[in-house]
Amino acid sequence: MRQLVYFVAVSLDGKIGGPDGSFDFFPVDAGYLGELNEDWGDGLPTAFHRATGLEPPGTKWDTVVMGRNTFQPAIDAGISSPYEHLDQYVFSSSLDPAQHPDVHVVSGDPLAFVHSLKRQPGGDIWLCGGGTIAATLAPEIDRLVLKLSPFVVGEGVPLFAGPFAPSHWRLTHQRTHDIGVVVLTYDRAEAGS
Repeated sequence: MRQLVYFVAVSLDGKIGGPDGSFDFFPVDAGYLGELNEDWGDGLPTAFHRATGLEPPGTKWDTVVMGRNTFQPAIDAGISSPYEHLDQYVFSSSLDPAQHPDVHVVSGDPLAFVHSLKRQPGGDIWLCGGGTIAATLAPEIDRLVLKLSPFVVGEGVPLFAGPFAPSHWRLTHQRTHDIGVVVLTYDRAEAGS
């Protein structure tokens, strides 16, 4: 069965975006982006691949799901397909699918949709964000890959913007990058472990 992987940059205080949803304050440099492309290139946007001439490796996932607020910066930039190398699903009750033909707009229940999608043939599924859809999809998330950045932002979009719902995770891998970002991979722990 396919896995749902929440791959996201996060601050030390658990924020994935600023109060306005911006995320341009997360540290990046050429070396870090090159290393990210090696390990997680499927999660980098089409614009990055075009600018660098690098091809997405196609080894992690073949599908991306995201909330409307995560898709909005692409709309604002005139980008109709931020991840052309992936099947793209955007959860929204307000987007008109006819105006966004390069992505699949899903207006129904995100949890039921992802539950069904995980049982279809294909590679793993990347949950791109944001915090509200992550909280909604939390029961279906199998793996967390957190790009932990060495700073605190204060107010902002939380990693999970939902009600109190503890879950247990097991650290399976970590990699420290020269810019201070630590990529932490956690798999959902079995009940009682």
